[in-house]
Amino acid sequence: MTGAAPLPRIGVDLVPLTRIPELLAPASGPALHRMLTPRERRMSDQAGAAGRLAAKEAVFKLFGAAGQPVPWLATEVLPGPGGRPAVRLTGRAAHLAEQARLGPIDLSISHDAGWAVAVAVAVAAEDPPAARATTPSVSTPTDRRAHS
Repeated sequence: MTGAAPLPRIGVDLVPLTRIPELLAPASGPALHRMLTPRERRMSDQAGAAGRLAAKEAVFKLFGAAGQPVPWLATEVLPGPGGRPAVRLTGRAAHLAEQARLGPIDLSISHDAGWAVAVAVAVAAEDPPAARATTPSVSTPTDRRAHS
């Protein structure tokens, strides 16, 4: 077998439902309009908006792009087949996913006791041959630290 096996990536985020009215307040700009697309806002109550924000953060964590701004409007969370949440990436979000060599992204969102939580999972493709030549081929558990 040559090269490293594909690696699973997992992103998780938690948003308090009380954060949504704050993001809609006139003093915030309102910030929610810079974070959810018009379509997402039309289909979201308070819990739905918090769940979508958590999902976008969870998806962003899959990119491994810590320190960069979240591409809020380029990451759209909409109902998929059977009503399950699905993510649609455009622009910068699609570029970051491509750079991270991610396969399809699966999402799960839940709301309970004033909180919304989301988990995003994808598999990062094996490094291309040129990258493997400069990357250690053996990793230990300490080489794979979780990034939040």
